[in-house]
Amino acid sequence: MKPTNDDIAQSTEAEDFDEVQSSLSKLDKRLQHIASEMERTHIAEYVDLLNRPFSLIWRNLLAGTARGVGIAIGFTFFAATILYVLRILGALNLPIIGDYIADIVRIVQIQLEGKTY
Repeated sequence: MKPTNDDIAQSTEAEDFDEVQSSLSKLDKRLQHIASEMERTHIAEYVDLLNRPFSLIWRNLLAGTARGVGIAIGFTFFAATILYVLRILGALNLPIIGDYIADIVRIVQIQLEGKTY
């Protein structure tokens, strides 16, 4: 039995339908992936923050203040450690280096006391 034009048209439509169904399925999976990535990056909270400029300014002010305080504390510990090491090296009475380090420690201590040369 030979296929008729109606049979060929129906099989072509069925193949086209399957192809469209497959395409839509892939598109749906891709959109789901994009939606989950957007949720993961918290894009909605970012857009909400951009729409409230005073909140953004306040957060940046707090972050800058915290960063500045952290840098000040870190530098204080670093400088204290360096001075401690220099003081120990100065106490060793190394001929040339000891005098140089003692001068540096003396100058720093004078500056910390608020006196001038």
